[in-house]
Amino acid sequence: MTTPVRRARLLLVPLVLTALAATGCSTKTASDSGGGNASKATVAFLMPDEASTRYEQHDRPGFVAEMKKLCSGCKVLYQNADGDASKQQQQFNSVISQGAKAIVMDPVDSTAAASLVGQAKSQGVKVIAYDRPIPKAKADYYVSFDNQAIGKAIGQSLIDHLKKKKVPPASGGLLEVNGSPTDAAAGLIKKGVHEALDTSGYKTLSEFDTPEWEPSKAQQWVSGQVSRFGPKILGIVAANDGTAGGAIAALKAAGTNPMPPVTGNDATTAGLQLIIAGDQYNTISKPSEIVAAAAAKVAVGLLNGKKPTADTTLFGTPTQLFKPTLVTAQNLKSEIIDKKIASPADLCKGRYSNGCKKLGIS
Repeated sequence: MTTPVRRARLLLVPLVLTALAATGCSTKTASDSGGGNASKATVAFLMPDEASTRYEQHDRPGFVAEMKKLCSGCKVLYQNADGDASKQQQQFNSVISQGAKAIVMDPVDSTAAASLVGQAKSQGVKVIAYDRPIPKAKADYYVSFDNQAIGKAIGQSLIDHLKKKKVPPASGGLLEVNGSPTDAAAGLIKKGVHEALDTSGYKTLSEFDTPEWEPSKAQQWVSGQVSRFGPKILGIVAANDGTAGGAIAALKAAGTNPMPPVTGNDATTAGLQLIIAGDQYNTISKPSEIVAAAAAKVAVGLLNGKKPTADTTLFGTPTQLFKPTLVTAQNLKSEIIDKKIASPADLCKGRYSNGCKKLGIS
C-alpha cells in the first residue's frame, strides 16, 4: 500500500537472503532442477502507481536483480499502471500476449484484479500477488509485509505516546487517514489501526479513505477537519508517509501549534526527514527489496515446478508475510542509519541537519 525510500540495496543482502530462505523455494534454476523449465521464461512485474517512488527506486530494481541471479536467461517485463486499474488490465493482457508465464502483480484495484487471476489461470499463467492481496481470487502465492500488523503498530505507538504524555482522552480525539479504498492492503492496515484505536479510550473524530493514496487528497481532507475540530485533534493516524505528509502540510498551513503527533508508514526519505524535523511521530521500515526478491524466488520456483512453502494462508492463497519495524526518533539511528537502509547524506541535508545532530545521526 502503501509509498518512497532510501535504501542501500547492496547492503541489504543478508536481510534478503534470510527472507528468501523463509519462502521455502529451491534456489536452483531450470538447468539444475526438475519439474518445469524457467531458463528462458518471460516474467512480468506489474506495479500499481507512480505516486509512491518506492516502485521505481526499490521494488523494480530489487526484483530485476534477484531474477538475474536466479534465472539469467529469463526476460523481465516491467509495467506501472500509474494508479489506473483499466491501464493495469491492458498491461496484464499485453504481457500475456508477449509470452509471460508468471506475473507478479501489485493491483491498483484488488477487487478488479480477481478477474485477471482467473484469466491467467485459464491460460496456464502463474500469478503472484505482491504487497496487496487479491481477496476475491486465489492467486498462486501472496508475498508482502504484514499490513495488518503495520496498522496496529503505528496506531498503538501513537496511543502509547499520548498516554505517556498524559494527554486526557476527554480533551478531543483522533483523525484516521486511511489508504486507497480499492487497495486490499490498505484495508488490512485500516483493520490493524482499529485494533489499536477502538479500545484505547481515545475516540476517533473522523476518518477518510484516501483515493489512490494521493497526498494532496489527504491534505485537502485534513484541512477541512482542522477547520472543524481545531485543537481537539490530539493525533492523526496516517496510513503511509505520503498521506502523513499531506496531513502535516494541512496542519502547518492552518498554523496549528502545537502540532499533534502524526503516524506514517514506508520509511520514505521524506517521512524519515519529517521525523528528524519533529513533524512526524513514527513510520514503518520495510525494505521492499526483501519482498521483491522473495517474489522473484517464488516466480522462478513455480515455473520450475516447485511448490513454494508458506507460513500462512490469506484469502485462500499461500502467503509469506515479513515482519515490519516501527521507527520513531528514538530508534531511527539504530534501525535506519546503523542498518544501512539510509545514510546521513541521504537524510541530513539543509534544514534537517540540526535535527540529525540532536538525534546523534551526524
